[in-house]
Amino acid sequence: MEILGLHILDLIVLLVYFVVILWLGKKAGEKNDSTEEFFLAGRSLGKFYQFFLNFGTSTNADQAVAVTRETYRQGVGGMWIQFLVLFVTPFYWITSLVFRRVRLTTLGDYFTERFQSKFVGGSFAIFTLLMTFIGGGMGYMVAGKTMMAITPKPAEVLTVEERNVVEEYKELQGLKILDLGERTETQQQRYEVLNQKNMKGELRSFFSYTDPVIFYIFYGVIVAVYTMMGGFRAAAITDSIQGVLIIIFSLILIPLGLSKLGGFEGLHATVPAFQFELFGSVTLSEYGWYTVFAMFCSQLISIVAVATMMQTAGSATNENSARFGIIGGMFLKRVLMLSWILAGLIAVGLYSGQIHDPDLAWGYMSRDLLMPGFIGLMLVGILAANMSSLDAMSVSNSALFIRNLYEPIFPKKSEQHYLLVGRTVIGVSLLGGIGAAMFVDNLLEIFKYLISIPAIFGAPIWLGICWRRLTKTAVKIEVGVCFLLFAIIPNLFVGLDWARTNPDFLVQTEGYSHVFKTPALNEDVELGRATAVGDSIEKEVWIEPKGVFFEKVVRQNPEDADSPLIGMGRFEAEIWVMSWFGIDFTKFSKAQLVASRFFFIAFFPFLILFAVSMLTRPPSKAHLDYFYGKIFTPIQPTIEEDKRAVAYTASNPDSIRTKKLFPDSNWELAKPDKMDWIGFGGSWVMVGLIILALWVMVSVGG
Repeated sequence: MEILGLHILDLIVLLVYFVVILWLGKKAGEKNDSTEEFFLAGRSLGKFYQFFLNFGTSTNADQAVAVTRETYRQGVGGMWIQFLVLFVTPFYWITSLVFRRVRLTTLGDYFTERFQSKFVGGSFAIFTLLMTFIGGGMGYMVAGKTMMAITPKPAEVLTVEERNVVEEYKELQGLKILDLGERTETQQQRYEVLNQKNMKGELRSFFSYTDPVIFYIFYGVIVAVYTMMGGFRAAAITDSIQGVLIIIFSLILIPLGLSKLGGFEGLHATVPAFQFELFGSVTLSEYGWYTVFAMFCSQLISIVAVATMMQTAGSATNENSARFGIIGGMFLKRVLMLSWILAGLIAVGLYSGQIHDPDLAWGYMSRDLLMPGFIGLMLVGILAANMSSLDAMSVSNSALFIRNLYEPIFPKKSEQHYLLVGRTVIGVSLLGGIGAAMFVDNLLEIFKYLISIPAIFGAPIWLGICWRRLTKTAVKIEVGVCFLLFAIIPNLFVGLDWARTNPDFLVQTEGYSHVFKTPALNEDVELGRATAVGDSIEKEVWIEPKGVFFEKVVRQNPEDADSPLIGMGRFEAEIWVMSWFGIDFTKFSKAQLVASRFFFIAFFPFLILFAVSMLTRPPSKAHLDYFYGKIFTPIQPTIEEDKRAVAYTASNPDSIRTKKLFPDSNWELAKPDKMDWIGFGGSWVMVGLIILALWVMVSVGG
């Protein structure tokens, strides 16, 4: 029996999961009698909880869906939208140590203490609270789209208008199968009209019973209730259970999909050869090696600005628990990402051209491959992956609000008062993400924001940890300028007609025909292009023009080839600024455009910080001695011993002089010790092994 497309067994699995999670939240909340307990679990989490907390916090279903959707859209090269974090992972060995040793509660506290400015700390809190609506919205959107793909309407209940939309989508996919030279003039004209409609989001491969708004509200309330009851301890406990569910949902589709395709040989027989290239084809992909490197640079700057990082490290009993917990959890996620990549390739082999929105690929596979009951288990895994991030994120946001906005205005209130306000903020932040999910429909679009915008604060965090000369004024100016370029202008120009219709902003890269050799697929044999699968054949594809300043440039009326052009999607303000210096971006490929943007995001903030700092007055030496003294002082076994050790270092700054690489300069860089070399070096060995496993995975059967 089905209810709105979902079998009764799947509904029972979902209900049991929700009941268990709410019960755990209630039990965890029984120990929360202070803000330190609520926000940091009393700094009592050992390696086990640290492992699953970091794994759960860093592993979202939206990441799995993003990797699968980009692999489905771009081939293996598309995985880099998320897999580039593999190269960032070893640096968590450093950041987790620093975040534990600063002995603070939030990243807002870092800005307040390092720059002696409640304004800067409060600005970070406001920025993060705004960003949480986007991050939370992404989790809601992924869960909602998966549910929509699992509950499609059958053709017989579609309206006439809905049926026409679906038929036009199928017609477009039929035309795409044909090479450029195989289409008649009439077919090519029809292709151009339908392609313009598809770019504007007017075509769909199916319609669903699921109303996303109703789903978002129900889901948001569940997460809000158990997190408001249990705080950070509830996040840690539930993440240990949700971690197992994440592993299940990541792996369950792989054997079923491969079996349906005929194993790895069948996969290679149905997926074009260029889609197995690790860095993608230079002409057919957005992810060249230089693009991945640019995105890595941007991501490395951004990782320290994730609000949960301070709390996950700060909740550990000691620095080794923080370090091993975060590295272990992160690498488990990286290994699971291999299955997400493989799932994307399987989706290409099974459903190429059948899905109007790549975000739906995961849910489409689940509906097609899984039996009733297992679909419910998949949904539980998706929800668990999102919950494990949303809960910790919401507690971090609550701590930021209390510590860096509310308490400075309303000081000396009772612990119970702050707990009540903190719980309220959790509910508001979680439910507020529903608004973002309703207005942003493209997962890739959100990911590009989340990679770029945190660099605004990531740059001053990195530089503030390493360089004494960084000033408060420089941080204020850098944040203001970069927020304007990375966040305000890209969103503002999308809503302004003069910008969307400005001919200077509607320039595009040049479209061109590309001929390449590739092994024949099953469909090539069926169309008479080859006699057997694997024969070498030539194919001709048309590389569509790419908007330079707007993500998309489309006809206002797709039916009229003479209709005026209009810009859609994100306005690339970073490219716009670089064009002021005479760079002609119309000659760039898609991959080069993306690389240019992310190089700008990674390095432009540092240019401002260095320049302004050299022209403004530095902070007091005594304050900096105390701040950096904490970072160079190991965590002690007891609170009393720890306070004495920090006080001694602050009073005797020369006592840590021998620990510094450049003791007589403004650079506060520590000499690596044995544990640093083992952890950092060992992490890079793990990176190499995972890359090797990836290469083997895409080579088997080829």
